[in-house]
Amino acid sequence: MAPAEPEAVPFRPKGEVPFFPEEREGWKGYIEWEKYPEKKKKAEEILSNYDFPNPPEFQLCPLPDKNPVLEGVRWKQYHEAMGPTLKNIPDVSWDYVKKEKSPDMIHVLQFPYNGEPPRNRLVANEHTTNADHFVRNHGGVPEIDADQWSLDISGLVNNPQRLTLADLKDESRFPRQTNVVTIQCSGTRRIEQIHEYPGDGDELINAPWGEGAIGTARWTGVSLKKIIKYCGGLKEGAQHLEFYGADTYFKKSKVYNYVVSVPWRKVKLNEVLVAWEMNGEPMPRIHGFPVRTVAFGYIGARSCKWLYEIKAIEEPSLAPVQMKEYLYYTPQVGKQNAMYSNGFSIQDMPVSSAIMSPVNMDQIVHDGKIKLRGWAYSGGGHWPVRVEVSGDGGSVWYEVQYEQMTKKYYHAWRLWEIDMPVDAEGWLEFCVRTWDNALNTQPTFVRSAWNWDLHVTSSCHRIKIYSINRSKPVTAARLELLKKKGIPIVPITHPLEIDLESEEDYTRRMRAQGGREPDE
Repeated sequence: MAPAEPEAVPFRPKGEVPFFPEEREGWKGYIEWEKYPEKKKKAEEILSNYDFPNPPEFQLCPLPDKNPVLEGVRWKQYHEAMGPTLKNIPDVSWDYVKKEKSPDMIHVLQFPYNGEPPRNRLVANEHTTNADHFVRNHGGVPEIDADQWSLDISGLVNNPQRLTLADLKDESRFPRQTNVVTIQCSGTRRIEQIHEYPGDGDELINAPWGEGAIGTARWTGVSLKKIIKYCGGLKEGAQHLEFYGADTYFKKSKVYNYVVSVPWRKVKLNEVLVAWEMNGEPMPRIHGFPVRTVAFGYIGARSCKWLYEIKAIEEPSLAPVQMKEYLYYTPQVGKQNAMYSNGFSIQDMPVSSAIMSPVNMDQIVHDGKIKLRGWAYSGGGHWPVRVEVSGDGGSVWYEVQYEQMTKKYYHAWRLWEIDMPVDAEGWLEFCVRTWDNALNTQPTFVRSAWNWDLHVTSSCHRIKIYSINRSKPVTAARLELLKKKGIPIVPITHPLEIDLESEEDYTRRMRAQGGREPDE
Protein backbone atom coordinates (compact mmCIF):
# COMPACT_ATOMS: atom_id res chain seq x y z
CA MET A 1 0.00 0.00 0.00
CA ALA A 2 1.19 3.50 -0.76
CA PRO A 3 2.55 5.37 2.26
CA ALA A 4 0.26 7.93 3.85
CA GLU A 5 1.33 11.35 4.99
CA PRO A 6 1.29 11.22 8.83
CA GLU A 7 -0.54 14.52 9.30
CA ALA A 8 -3.03 14.04 6.47
CA VAL A 9 -6.69 13.83 7.44
CA PRO A 10 -8.12 10.50 6.15
CA PHE A 11 -10.44 10.89 3.18
CA ARG A 12 -14.13 10.39 3.95
CA PRO A 13 -16.65 10.26 1.09
CA LYS A 14 -19.55 12.71 1.22
CA GLY A 15 -22.97 11.51 0.19
CA GLU A 16 -23.54 8.66 -2.23
CA VAL A 17 -20.35 7.11 -3.57
CA PRO A 18 -20.22 7.78 -7.34
CA PHE A 19 -19.68 5.02 -9.85
CA PHE A 20 -17.96 5.74 -13.13
CA PRO A 21 -17.64 2.39 -14.89
CA GLU A 22 -14.53 1.30 -16.75
CA GLU A 23 -15.00 1.91 -20.46
CA ARG A 24 -13.38 -1.14 -22.00
CA GLU A 25 -12.89 -4.76 -21.06
CA GLY A 26 -9.34 -5.37 -19.90
CA TRP A 27 -8.72 -1.67 -19.12
CA LYS A 28 -8.58 -1.26 -15.32
CA GLY A 29 -8.41 2.24 -13.91
CA TYR A 30 -9.45 3.91 -17.18
CA ILE A 31 -12.43 6.23 -17.42
CA GLU A 32 -13.17 7.99 -20.70
CA TRP A 33 -13.81 11.61 -19.80
CA GLU A 34 -13.22 13.48 -23.04
CA LYS A 35 -16.13 12.01 -25.02
CA TYR A 36 -18.74 12.56 -22.30
CA PRO A 37 -19.28 16.17 -21.15
CA GLU A 38 -22.09 15.11 -18.82
CA LYS A 39 -19.76 12.69 -17.05
CA LYS A 40 -17.14 15.41 -16.60
CA LYS A 41 -19.80 17.75 -15.25
CA LYS A 42 -20.92 15.18 -12.68
CA ALA A 43 -17.31 14.64 -11.59
CA GLU A 44 -16.79 18.38 -11.18
CA GLU A 45 -19.92 18.63 -9.03
CA ILE A 46 -18.57 15.87 -6.80
CA LEU A 47 -15.18 17.55 -6.47
CA SER A 48 -16.83 20.86 -5.56
CA ASN A 49 -18.29 19.25 -2.42
CA TYR A 50 -14.86 18.71 -0.87
CA ASP A 51 -12.22 20.89 0.72
CA PHE A 52 -9.12 19.11 -0.45
CA PRO A 53 -5.83 19.78 1.36
CA ASN A 54 -3.60 22.54 0.04
CA PRO A 55 -0.25 21.67 -1.50
CA PRO A 56 2.53 21.33 1.08
CA GLU A 57 4.83 24.32 1.39
CA PHE A 58 8.18 23.18 0.03
CA GLN A 59 9.74 26.37 -1.28
CA LEU A 60 9.72 29.13 1.34
CA CYS A 61 11.25 26.48 3.59
CA PRO A 62 13.18 24.74 0.79
CA LEU A 63 13.79 21.05 0.58
CA PRO A 64 17.38 19.84 0.74
CA ASP A 65 19.12 18.85 -2.48
CA LYS A 66 18.14 15.22 -1.94
CA ASN A 67 14.41 15.62 -1.56
CA PRO A 68 12.30 13.66 0.87
CA VAL A 69 9.23 12.32 -0.86
CA LEU A 70 6.25 14.62 -1.27
CA GLU A 71 3.12 12.54 -0.78
CA GLY A 72 0.59 14.03 -3.17
CA VAL A 73 -2.26 13.66 -0.65
CA ARG A 74 -4.78 15.82 -2.50
CA TRP A 75 -4.13 13.94 -5.76
CA LYS A 76 -4.88 10.67 -4.00
CA GLN A 77 -8.08 12.14 -2.58
CA TYR A 78 -9.20 13.37 -6.02
CA HIS A 79 -9.02 9.76 -7.19
CA GLU A 80 -10.81 8.44 -4.11
CA ALA A 81 -13.63 10.95 -4.62
CA MET A 82 -14.31 9.45 -8.06
CA GLY A 83 -15.40 6.14 -6.57
CA PRO A 84 -14.29 2.52 -6.92
CA THR A 85 -12.87 2.68 -10.45
CA LEU A 86 -10.11 5.08 -9.41
CA LYS A 87 -10.04 4.62 -5.63
CA ASN A 88 -7.17 2.12 -5.58
CA ILE A 89 -5.14 3.69 -8.38
CA PRO A 90 -2.64 5.34 -5.95
CA ASP A 91 -1.85 1.96 -4.38
CA VAL A 92 -1.69 0.21 -7.75
CA SER A 93 0.66 2.89 -9.05
CA TRP A 94 2.95 2.62 -6.04
CA ASP A 95 3.12 -1.15 -6.52
CA TYR A 96 4.50 -0.57 -10.02
CA VAL A 97 7.10 1.79 -8.61
CA LYS A 98 8.29 -1.03 -6.37
CA LYS A 99 8.12 -3.65 -9.14
CA GLU A 100 9.65 -1.73 -12.03
CA LYS A 101 11.97 0.92 -10.60
CA SER A 102 15.27 0.66 -8.74
CA PRO A 103 14.82 0.48 -4.95
CA ASP A 104 17.02 3.54 -4.40
CA MET A 105 15.17 5.87 -6.76
CA ILE A 106 14.89 9.41 -5.44
CA HIS A 107 11.14 9.80 -4.92
CA VAL A 108 10.27 13.40 -5.74
CA LEU A 109 6.48 12.93 -5.58
CA GLN A 110 4.83 9.74 -4.38
CA PHE A 111 1.56 10.18 -6.28
CA PRO A 112 1.26 10.77 -9.14
CA TYR A 113 4.69 9.21 -9.21
CA ASN A 114 7.68 11.42 -10.00
CA GLY A 115 11.13 9.94 -9.44
CA GLU A 116 14.73 10.12 -10.62
CA PRO A 117 17.73 7.79 -10.22
CA PRO A 118 20.79 8.37 -8.03
CA ARG A 119 23.03 10.92 -9.71
CA ASN A 120 26.15 8.81 -10.16
CA ARG A 121 24.24 5.91 -11.74
CA LEU A 122 22.44 8.06 -14.29
CA VAL A 123 25.69 8.59 -16.20
CA ALA A 124 26.95 5.01 -15.79
CA ASN A 125 25.46 3.96 -19.14
CA GLU A 126 24.93 5.75 -22.44
CA HIS A 127 21.45 4.20 -22.54
CA THR A 128 19.54 4.51 -19.27
CA THR A 129 18.24 1.21 -17.94
CA ASN A 130 14.48 0.88 -17.66
CA ALA A 131 14.76 0.55 -13.89
CA ASP A 132 16.74 3.80 -13.62
CA HIS A 133 14.91 5.93 -16.19
CA PHE A 134 13.17 8.87 -14.55
CA VAL A 135 9.37 8.84 -14.28
CA ARG A 136 7.17 11.91 -14.52
CA ASN A 137 3.52 10.88 -14.36
CA HIS A 138 0.53 13.23 -14.20
CA GLY A 139 -1.95 10.60 -13.03
CA GLY A 140 -2.11 7.00 -11.87
CA VAL A 141 -1.07 3.90 -13.78
CA PRO A 142 -3.98 2.22 -15.61
CA GLU A 143 -3.71 -1.55 -16.06
CA ILE A 144 -4.37 -2.33 -19.72
CA ASP A 145 -4.41 -5.81 -21.28
CA ALA A 146 -2.29 -5.57 -24.44
CA ASP A 147 -4.59 -8.02 -26.24
CA GLN A 148 -7.57 -5.75 -25.48
CA TRP A 149 -5.78 -2.54 -26.42
CA SER A 150 -6.57 -0.54 -29.54
CA LEU A 151 -5.69 2.86 -30.95
CA ASP A 152 -8.22 5.15 -32.63
CA ILE A 153 -6.99 7.47 -35.39
CA SER A 154 -9.70 10.11 -35.66
CA GLY A 155 -10.48 13.73 -36.48
CA LEU A 156 -9.34 15.31 -39.72
CA VAL A 157 -7.96 12.17 -41.35
CA ASN A 158 -9.30 10.85 -44.63
CA ASN A 159 -9.83 7.28 -43.41
CA PRO A 160 -10.24 6.99 -39.62
CA GLN A 161 -8.97 3.68 -38.25
CA ARG A 162 -8.94 1.54 -35.13
CA LEU A 163 -5.65 -0.35 -34.90
CA THR A 164 -4.67 -3.15 -32.53
CA LEU A 165 -1.17 -3.79 -31.26
CA ALA A 166 -0.95 -6.71 -33.69
CA ASP A 167 -1.81 -4.31 -36.52
CA LEU A 168 0.98 -1.94 -35.53
CA LYS A 169 3.47 -4.82 -35.34
CA ASP A 170 2.51 -6.04 -38.83
CA GLU A 171 5.58 -4.98 -40.80
CA SER A 172 3.79 -5.48 -44.10
CA ARG A 173 1.79 -2.39 -43.15
CA PHE A 174 4.12 -0.47 -40.84
CA PRO A 175 7.93 -0.66 -41.02
CA ARG A 176 9.34 -1.09 -37.53
CA GLN A 177 11.60 1.73 -36.33
CA THR A 178 14.07 2.03 -33.44
CA ASN A 179 15.50 5.36 -32.31
CA VAL A 180 17.83 6.41 -29.52
CA VAL A 181 16.03 9.34 -27.92
CA THR A 182 16.59 11.37 -24.78
CA ILE A 183 13.45 12.41 -22.92
CA GLN A 184 13.85 15.32 -20.52
CA CYS A 185 11.32 16.82 -18.16
CA SER A 186 11.12 20.60 -18.37
CA GLY A 187 11.43 20.55 -14.58
CA THR A 188 14.94 19.07 -14.60
CA ARG A 189 17.12 20.91 -12.04
CA ARG A 190 14.09 22.87 -10.77
CA ILE A 191 15.45 22.70 -7.23
CA GLU A 192 18.07 25.26 -8.29
CA GLN A 193 15.38 27.78 -9.27
CA ILE A 194 13.53 27.10 -6.02
CA HIS A 195 16.69 27.83 -4.02
CA GLU A 196 17.16 31.06 -6.00
CA TYR A 197 13.57 32.36 -5.79
CA PRO A 198 10.38 30.43 -4.95
CA GLY A 199 7.71 30.19 -7.65
CA ASP A 200 4.40 28.41 -8.30
CA GLY A 201 4.02 25.86 -5.51
CA ASP A 202 1.90 23.09 -7.04
CA GLU A 203 3.71 19.93 -6.00
CA LEU A 204 2.67 18.01 -9.14
CA ILE A 205 3.01 20.71 -11.76
CA ASN A 206 6.27 21.98 -10.26
CA ALA A 207 7.83 19.03 -8.47
CA PRO A 208 11.28 19.84 -7.02
CA TRP A 209 13.46 17.83 -9.42
CA GLY A 210 17.23 17.49 -9.24
CA GLU A 211 19.52 16.79 -12.20
CA GLY A 212 18.13 13.31 -12.91
CA ALA A 213 14.81 14.07 -14.67
CA ILE A 214 16.37 13.03 -17.97
CA GLY A 215 17.03 9.65 -19.55
CA THR A 216 18.00 8.03 -22.83
CA ALA A 217 16.58 4.80 -24.23
CA ARG A 218 16.21 2.83 -27.44
CA TRP A 219 12.53 3.16 -28.34
CA THR A 220 10.92 0.78 -30.83
CA GLY A 221 7.61 1.21 -32.61
CA VAL A 222 6.10 2.79 -35.71
CA SER A 223 6.54 6.28 -37.09
CA LEU A 224 3.35 8.30 -36.62
CA LYS A 225 3.95 9.66 -40.12
CA LYS A 226 3.48 6.12 -41.50
CA ILE A 227 0.27 5.66 -39.51
CA ILE A 228 -1.20 8.89 -40.87
CA LYS A 229 -0.24 7.82 -44.39
CA TYR A 230 -1.99 4.47 -43.79
CA CYS A 231 -5.11 6.44 -42.84
CA GLY A 232 -5.10 8.25 -46.19
CA GLY A 233 -3.36 11.38 -44.94
CA LEU A 234 -4.84 14.48 -43.35
CA LYS A 235 -7.78 16.55 -44.49
CA GLU A 236 -7.36 20.19 -45.39
CA GLY A 237 -6.82 22.38 -42.34
CA ALA A 238 -5.32 19.69 -40.11
CA GLN A 239 -2.15 21.10 -38.56
CA HIS A 240 -1.79 19.28 -35.24
CA LEU A 241 -2.04 15.76 -33.84
CA GLU A 242 -3.65 15.38 -30.42
CA PHE A 243 -2.70 12.44 -28.18
CA TYR A 244 -5.05 10.94 -25.58
CA GLY A 245 -3.75 9.00 -22.58
CA ALA A 246 -5.81 6.65 -20.40
CA ASP A 247 -4.75 8.17 -17.08
CA THR A 248 -7.12 10.56 -15.29
CA TYR A 249 -5.85 14.09 -14.76
CA PHE A 250 -7.22 16.78 -12.45
CA LYS A 251 -6.85 20.53 -12.94
CA LYS A 252 -8.54 23.19 -10.79
CA SER A 253 -11.36 20.87 -9.63
CA LYS A 254 -12.02 19.60 -13.14
CA VAL A 255 -11.34 16.16 -14.53
CA TYR A 256 -9.75 15.11 -17.83
CA ASN A 257 -7.83 12.40 -19.57
CA TYR A 258 -4.22 13.31 -20.23
CA VAL A 259 -4.25 15.12 -23.59
CA VAL A 260 -1.45 16.93 -25.44
CA SER A 261 -0.63 17.74 -29.06
CA VAL A 262 2.30 18.20 -31.42
CA PRO A 263 2.38 20.06 -34.75
CA TRP A 264 1.98 18.11 -37.98
CA ARG A 265 5.30 19.57 -39.12
CA LYS A 266 6.97 17.61 -36.29
CA VAL A 267 5.33 14.41 -37.46
CA LYS A 268 6.31 15.04 -41.10
CA LEU A 269 9.96 15.12 -40.02
CA ASN A 270 9.55 11.53 -38.80
CA GLU A 271 10.18 12.68 -35.23
CA VAL A 272 7.20 11.14 -33.43
CA LEU A 273 7.20 7.43 -32.64
CA VAL A 274 4.27 5.30 -31.51
CA ALA A 275 6.31 2.95 -29.33
CA TRP A 276 5.74 -0.37 -27.56
CA GLU A 277 9.32 -1.28 -26.61
CA MET A 278 11.86 0.41 -24.36
CA ASN A 279 15.44 -0.86 -24.58
CA GLY A 280 14.32 -4.03 -26.33
CA GLU A 281 11.71 -4.94 -23.71
CA PRO A 282 7.93 -4.47 -23.66
CA MET A 283 7.07 -0.98 -22.46
CA PRO A 284 7.08 -0.93 -18.63
CA ARG A 285 3.64 -0.22 -17.22
CA ILE A 286 4.85 2.84 -15.34
CA HIS A 287 6.21 4.23 -18.63
CA GLY A 288 2.99 3.77 -20.62
CA PHE A 289 2.33 0.08 -21.38
CA PRO A 290 1.27 -1.09 -23.82
CA VAL A 291 1.85 1.87 -26.18
CA ARG A 292 2.98 5.47 -25.84
CA THR A 293 4.26 8.26 -28.05
CA VAL A 294 7.85 9.51 -28.07
CA ALA A 295 8.27 13.04 -29.46
CA PHE A 296 11.95 13.52 -30.31
CA GLY A 297 13.63 16.61 -28.87
CA TYR A 298 10.47 17.97 -27.20
CA ILE A 299 9.77 18.26 -23.49
CA GLY A 300 8.71 14.96 -21.98
CA ALA A 301 5.12 16.17 -21.50
CA ARG A 302 4.48 15.77 -25.26
CA SER A 303 5.29 12.06 -25.10
CA CYS A 304 1.92 10.62 -24.08
CA LYS A 305 1.74 7.40 -22.04
CA TRP A 306 -1.07 4.79 -22.16
CA LEU A 307 -2.04 6.08 -25.60
CA TYR A 308 -5.52 5.21 -26.85
CA GLU A 309 -6.40 7.87 -29.45
CA ILE A 310 -4.68 10.19 -31.92
CA LYS A 311 -6.86 12.96 -33.30
CA ALA A 312 -6.00 15.30 -36.18
CA ILE A 313 -7.06 18.87 -35.34
CA GLU A 314 -6.68 22.38 -36.75
CA GLU A 315 -5.00 24.16 -33.82
CA PRO A 316 -2.96 23.14 -30.76
CA SER A 317 -4.93 21.24 -28.14
CA LEU A 318 -6.97 23.24 -25.65
CA ALA A 319 -6.51 20.52 -23.02
CA PRO A 320 -4.99 21.91 -19.80
CA VAL A 321 -1.59 20.24 -20.11
CA GLN A 322 -1.13 21.92 -23.49
CA MET A 323 -2.93 25.23 -22.96
CA LYS A 324 -2.48 25.96 -19.25
CA GLU A 325 0.78 24.27 -18.32
CA TYR A 326 4.36 24.04 -19.56
CA LEU A 327 4.34 27.76 -20.29
CA TYR A 328 7.43 29.95 -20.07
CA TYR A 329 6.95 33.38 -18.51
CA THR A 330 9.22 36.39 -18.11
CA PRO A 331 10.67 37.02 -14.61
CA GLN A 332 8.13 39.82 -13.94
CA VAL A 333 5.15 37.52 -14.44
CA GLY A 334 3.86 35.73 -11.35
CA LYS A 335 0.84 35.02 -9.19
CA GLN A 336 -0.24 38.66 -9.44
CA ASN A 337 -0.51 38.87 -13.24
CA ALA A 338 0.04 35.51 -14.99
CA MET A 339 -2.27 34.62 -17.88
CA TYR A 340 -2.18 31.50 -20.02
CA SER A 341 -1.85 33.75 -23.05
CA ASN A 342 1.27 35.60 -21.86
CA GLY A 343 3.45 32.53 -21.53
CA PHE A 344 4.74 30.70 -24.56
CA SER A 345 4.43 26.94 -24.94
CA ILE A 346 7.62 24.98 -24.26
CA GLN A 347 8.42 22.51 -27.04
CA ASP A 348 12.08 22.03 -28.04
CA MET A 349 14.37 21.62 -25.05
CA PRO A 350 17.28 24.10 -24.97
CA VAL A 351 20.91 23.10 -24.60
CA SER A 352 21.76 22.12 -21.03
CA SER A 353 24.18 20.01 -19.02
CA ALA A 354 24.94 18.89 -15.48
CA ILE A 355 27.78 17.61 -13.33
CA MET A 356 26.63 14.31 -11.85
CA SER A 357 29.84 13.27 -10.10
CA PRO A 358 31.08 14.52 -7.72
CA VAL A 359 27.99 15.93 -6.07
CA ASN A 360 27.43 19.25 -4.39
CA MET A 361 29.31 19.71 -1.08
CA ASP A 362 31.62 16.73 -1.66
CA GLN A 363 35.04 16.89 0.02
CA ILE A 364 37.68 15.36 -2.23
CA VAL A 365 41.28 14.34 -1.60
CA HIS A 366 43.19 14.41 -4.90
CA ASP A 367 46.65 14.74 -6.46
CA GLY A 368 46.04 17.83 -8.56
CA LYS A 369 43.19 16.50 -10.70
CA ILE A 370 39.52 15.81 -9.99
CA LYS A 371 37.41 13.58 -12.25
CA LEU A 372 34.10 15.16 -13.25
CA ARG A 373 31.32 13.25 -15.02
CA GLY A 374 27.99 14.40 -16.38
CA TRP A 375 25.54 14.71 -19.25
CA ALA A 376 24.97 17.26 -22.01
CA TYR A 377 21.87 17.55 -24.18
CA SER A 378 20.16 19.81 -26.68
CA GLY A 379 16.67 19.24 -28.08
CA GLY A 380 15.08 20.12 -31.39
CA GLY A 381 17.45 17.97 -33.45
CA HIS A 382 20.57 19.71 -32.14
CA TRP A 383 23.44 17.96 -30.42
CA PRO A 384 26.23 18.93 -28.01
CA VAL A 385 29.53 19.64 -29.75
CA ARG A 386 31.55 21.13 -26.88
CA VAL A 387 31.43 20.72 -23.12
CA GLU A 388 33.50 23.02 -20.91
CA VAL A 389 34.07 22.89 -17.17
CA SER A 390 35.44 25.43 -14.74
CA GLY A 391 36.78 25.12 -11.21
CA ASP A 392 36.66 28.81 -10.36
CA GLY A 393 33.02 29.66 -10.97
CA GLY A 394 33.42 30.34 -14.68
CA SER A 395 36.58 32.41 -15.26
CA VAL A 396 38.87 29.70 -16.64
CA TRP A 397 37.31 26.90 -18.71
CA TYR A 398 38.66 23.47 -19.66
CA GLU A 399 37.29 21.70 -22.73
CA VAL A 400 36.23 18.06 -22.50
CA GLN A 401 38.08 16.22 -25.27
CA TYR A 402 36.01 14.39 -27.85
CA GLU A 403 37.49 11.04 -26.77
CA GLN A 404 35.90 11.64 -23.37
CA MET A 405 32.38 12.08 -24.77
CA THR A 406 29.94 9.44 -26.00
CA LYS A 407 28.82 9.40 -29.64
CA LYS A 408 26.63 12.04 -31.25
CA TYR A 409 22.92 11.49 -31.89
CA TYR A 410 20.40 13.82 -33.45
CA HIS A 411 18.00 13.33 -30.56
CA ALA A 412 20.03 12.10 -27.58
CA TRP A 413 22.46 13.26 -24.98
CA ARG A 414 26.22 12.85 -24.77
CA LEU A 415 27.84 11.68 -21.57
CA TRP A 416 31.22 13.17 -20.72
CA GLU A 417 34.06 13.00 -18.23
CA ILE A 418 37.26 14.93 -17.61
CA ASP A 419 40.25 14.73 -15.26
CA MET A 420 40.28 18.41 -14.49
CA PRO A 421 43.42 20.18 -13.23
CA VAL A 422 42.76 21.60 -9.77
CA ASP A 423 45.59 23.38 -7.95
CA ALA A 424 43.63 25.41 -5.41
CA GLU A 425 42.40 24.12 -2.07
CA GLY A 426 39.35 24.87 0.02
CA TRP A 427 35.84 25.50 -1.23
CA LEU A 428 35.69 25.84 -5.02
CA GLU A 429 32.75 26.39 -7.34
CA PHE A 430 32.71 24.01 -10.29
CA CYS A 431 30.42 24.66 -13.23
CA VAL A 432 29.72 23.24 -16.68
CA ARG A 433 28.43 24.71 -19.91
CA THR A 434 27.67 23.15 -23.28
CA TRP A 435 27.63 24.46 -26.83
CA ASP A 436 25.45 22.75 -29.43
CA ASN A 437 25.90 22.56 -33.20
CA ALA A 438 23.86 25.77 -33.68
CA LEU A 439 26.22 27.65 -31.30
CA ASN A 440 23.59 27.84 -28.59
CA THR A 441 24.96 27.80 -25.06
CA GLN A 442 23.64 28.14 -21.52
CA PRO A 443 22.74 31.20 -19.43
CA THR A 444 25.48 31.90 -16.90
CA PHE A 445 23.38 32.00 -13.73
CA VAL A 446 20.05 30.57 -12.54
CA ARG A 447 18.66 34.04 -11.93
CA SER A 448 19.21 34.91 -15.62
CA ALA A 449 16.39 32.59 -16.66
CA TRP A 450 14.21 32.28 -13.53
CA ASN A 451 10.49 32.02 -14.32
CA TRP A 452 7.32 31.73 -12.25
CA ASP A 453 6.55 28.13 -13.24
CA LEU A 454 10.18 27.16 -12.61
CA HIS A 455 10.59 25.43 -15.97
CA VAL A 456 13.72 24.77 -18.04
CA THR A 457 16.61 25.34 -15.65
CA SER A 458 19.21 25.46 -18.41
CA SER A 459 21.79 27.77 -16.80
CA CYS A 460 25.35 26.61 -16.12
CA HIS A 461 25.10 23.87 -13.53
CA ARG A 462 27.14 24.71 -10.42
CA ILE A 463 28.35 22.66 -7.48
CA LYS A 464 30.59 23.47 -4.52
CA ILE A 465 33.46 21.09 -3.76
CA TYR A 466 36.02 21.18 -0.96
CA SER A 467 39.44 20.55 -2.51
CA ILE A 468 42.18 18.78 -0.51
CA ASN A 469 45.23 18.74 -2.79
CA ARG A 470 47.64 15.99 -1.75
CA SER A 471 50.30 17.33 -4.13
CA LYS A 472 50.82 20.24 -1.72
CA PRO A 473 53.63 19.33 0.76
CA VAL A 474 51.89 20.71 3.85
CA THR A 475 48.63 18.95 2.95
CA ALA A 476 50.46 15.70 2.22
CA ALA A 477 52.16 15.85 5.63
CA ARG A 478 48.87 16.51 7.41
CA LEU A 479 47.17 13.61 5.61
CA GLU A 480 50.02 11.27 6.51
CA LEU A 481 49.82 12.31 10.17
CA LEU A 482 46.06 11.75 10.26
CA LYS A 483 46.48 8.36 8.60
CA LYS A 484 48.96 7.25 11.27
CA LYS A 485 46.55 8.32 14.00
CA GLY A 486 43.53 6.74 12.28
CA ILE A 487 41.72 10.07 11.93
CA PRO A 488 39.74 10.67 8.71
CA ILE A 489 40.06 14.04 6.98
CA VAL A 490 36.37 14.08 6.06
CA PRO A 491 33.97 15.37 6.97
CA ILE A 492 35.95 18.56 7.23
CA THR A 493 33.48 19.96 9.77
CA HIS A 494 34.54 17.47 12.45
CA PRO A 495 37.05 19.19 14.76
CA LEU A 496 40.60 17.84 14.90
CA GLU A 497 41.55 16.35 18.27
CA ILE A 498 45.26 16.99 17.70
CA ASP A 499 47.43 20.09 17.92
CA LEU A 500 47.93 21.71 14.54
CA GLU A 501 51.65 22.22 15.24
CA SER A 502 54.08 22.03 18.15
CA GLU A 503 55.07 25.09 20.19
CA GLU A 504 58.62 24.78 18.83
CA ASP A 505 57.44 24.80 15.21
CA TYR A 506 55.05 27.65 15.92
CA THR A 507 57.76 29.78 17.54
CA ARG A 508 60.26 29.08 14.76
CA ARG A 509 57.79 29.99 12.02
CA MET A 510 56.55 33.13 13.74
CA ARG A 511 60.12 34.38 14.26
CA ALA A 512 60.86 33.70 10.59
CA GLN A 513 57.82 35.83 9.70
CA GLY A 514 58.95 38.72 11.89
CA GLY A 515 56.57 37.96 14.73
CA ARG A 516 52.88 38.77 15.10
CA GLU A 517 53.38 42.52 15.52
CA PRO A 518 55.79 45.14 14.14
CA ASP A 519 58.85 46.07 16.17
CA GLU A 520 58.19 49.83 15.96
